[in-house]
Amino acid sequence: MTETLERPETESERPRRRKDDVVADGDRTLPRAVPIVEIAIPVYNEEQVIESSVRRLRTFLDTSFPFSASIVVVDNASVDRTSEILERLTAEIPGVSAIHLDQKGKGRAVRAAWTASRSPIVAYMDADLSTDLDGLLPLVAPLISGHSQVAIGSRTATGARVLRGGKREFISRTYNLLLRCSLRCRFTDAQCGFKAMRRDAVDPLMAMIEDEHWFFDTELLMQAERSGLRIHEVSVDWIDDPDTRVNIGGAMKDDLRGVWRMARRRRESQQLGRSGVDGVRASTFDNHRELARYTGVGALSTITYLMLFLLLKGRLGVFSANLVAAAFASIGNTTAHALFTFRSQRPGQTRRAIFVGVGSFALAIGLTSLTLATTYLLGRSSPATEVVAIMAGMVAAACVRFVLLREWAFRTHARALRAGASSTRRDDDPDLASLAA
Repeated sequence: MTETLERPETESERPRRRKDDVVADGDRTLPRAVPIVEIAIPVYNEEQVIESSVRRLRTFLDTSFPFSASIVVVDNASVDRTSEILERLTAEIPGVSAIHLDQKGKGRAVRAAWTASRSPIVAYMDADLSTDLDGLLPLVAPLISGHSQVAIGSRTATGARVLRGGKREFISRTYNLLLRCSLRCRFTDAQCGFKAMRRDAVDPLMAMIEDEHWFFDTELLMQAERSGLRIHEVSVDWIDDPDTRVNIGGAMKDDLRGVWRMARRRRESQQLGRSGVDGVRASTFDNHRELARYTGVGALSTITYLMLFLLLKGRLGVFSANLVAAAFASIGNTTAHALFTFRSQRPGQTRRAIFVGVGSFALAIGLTSLTLATTYLLGRSSPATEVVAIMAGMVAAACVRFVLLREWAFRTHARALRAGASSTRRDDDPDLASLAA
């Protein structure tokens, strides 16, 4: 395997080097043999579970894992007793070390551990060990053999067994569907906290990743996929931790912002790649791409709508939460369509888009409120039926909005696309060309 250079220790890391990291040889001290696998555990305020998790993982590695392995716990700015517990664990348990960071961020913690490691295989897992440890060997085996460069646990792949609440199941599946629709990714589960990578692939990928928080996982996989690295997926057994420290609202915001950034970069790179293609012929693809952009923005705003509704309904009530969520999503939806889907550059188009946004907001409120009221009148109200009712109203409003935006607010833009596509068809079809003549 490719040998990598060791990053110099920082002041925060140096005091945590344990005495058994070196061995005596006469008058010299030599570094202990580098383990094949190093597993990072990013933690933030995990005083309740970190000791039991570290001891359980160390026992598994010593008794059931066939390769040498070490554990590094990355404490990213915990304010509870986590740091104190780690001091004691690293002194007591061989093969366990710790890194302290002064800033929060899951991505920042994984980056710090992986770039500092000298092991040929690096991995990370969540502090609660939600993923069954029996999946560790299938995770790292393709990396050790050289078959793949990246390996991930998947909770949606065939054979996976998952136990978690309906809310988190819906959020996870919706997010992965959004990734496949907007970023055209091929992996099935971006967020599972059970990943590994060959060390010789770490540094080139880390240079491409901007996010230091929750979107880090997704950006890592997207950059690996676009770089041509082989990603191996492992079906895992996974049990949800009800006492998770994940801020779902903050993670959702971070993920959606990251998806938007990568989608924008992807569009810009496609435009740059098309710069040498004849403009008229290139326009034949714009109708499809416009629809794809509209669908992507619509999916993003629908997810935002649903998340806000679910977060607010306990405080505001169903109908008030529906009103606030619809208003927020409509503003974002209209702005995104003007700037991203249709790329408005004329004040008149923007004004018409605002009118369409107000009208579609009223339509969405009317349809979703009607469907929600119907479920209550029929005595079938539940979180699932509320989501279905909102989705039905949103889809209907989205269809009307698309027609109005394209054929009225941005009608000049739509005519130009149709004219370009029509011209291309005439050039390609002799009968159409002769007819035009």
